[in-house]
Amino acid sequence: QTFTAWCNSHLRKAGTGIDNIEEDFRNGLKLMLLLEVISGETLPKPDRGKMRFHKIANVNKALDFIASKGVKLVSIGAEEIVDGNLKMTLGMIWTIILRFAIQDISVEEMTAKEGLLLWCQRKTAPYKNVNVQNFHLSFKDGLAFCALIHRHRPDLIDYHKLSKDNPLENLNTAFDVAEKYLDIPRMLDPDDLQNTAMPDERAVMTYVSSYYHRFSGAQKAETAANRICKVLKVNQENERLMEEYERLASDLLEWIRRTMPWLASRQTDNSLAGVQKKLEEYRTYRRKHKPPRVEQKAKLETNFNTLQTKLRLSNRPAYMPTEGKMVSV
Repeated sequence: QTFTAWCNSHLRKAGTGIDNIEEDFRNGLKLMLLLEVISGETLPKPDRGKMRFHKIANVNKALDFIASKGVKLVSIGAEEIVDGNLKMTLGMIWTIILRFAIQDISVEEMTAKEGLLLWCQRKTAPYKNVNVQNFHLSFKDGLAFCALIHRHRPDLIDYHKLSKDNPLENLNTAFDVAEKYLDIPRMLDPDDLQNTAMPDERAVMTYVSSYYHRFSGAQKAETAANRICKVLKVNQENERLMEEYERLASDLLEWIRRTMPWLASRQTDNSLAGVQKKLEEYRTYRRKHKPPRVEQKAKLETNFNTLQTKLRLSNRPAYMPTEGKMVSV
């Protein structure tokens, strides 16, 4: 059931599916189609004949493609698949799942299985009554599945209302929510998980890998969105610094324009009182008016250097102030 559901979750993208995993791959056509869908590559044109050798040729094309991906197909031959050998067919599908759904799971350079397990452990660590140690017993009561969903989509499950004493309810809740809202098909049977002393590890891994791909994809999208927001925020900050520089520079230059003629003027009424008044005005200028303008020029230089550093670190062109507003630094 798990492998059939997994295959159908991909085959439906091509508008088809399978009902019987040992029968529907026998002519190799849907097997080749499955590989094309999950790999995004095109396989050799299939043989459309209905003779046994046509079917074997198609299955061999599929097996050759799998082998080209560095996968060793031990004791799996085209004849067994064409003959409907269930054990060999399931082994082949598991090999495909390992290569295309689990092998690319990367967590701290661990093997795919270890990486998937670590991902589950990290995501479910904060949750009460969840202790993921394996892909069989740790998932029997359904809480691990519910925790994975709640961790990424807390709006879908009220985890705190769940009980370890209601495993079937937990499993059905997780599977229903995953199918309805996350587009993850039911691959496991709650009763089988409960009534089997040791659930099929491969089946659970296959189902859990669907959670991983569903949520890691969303996480990557969120990361990309966060990066875009960060870039926009940096650009906005740079624009703010540019506008502030232009404003401060304009204000300082206007003050200089007004002050220069006054400083250059040597005219007095040639009286002692007139000279003393001129000296007092100059002292007031040195004490009251000049210091804040010196600080303003220093702030301009600091802003200019800060802005240029930010632009350089983000690989942006250097800022060139409006003509006449360059402050010497």
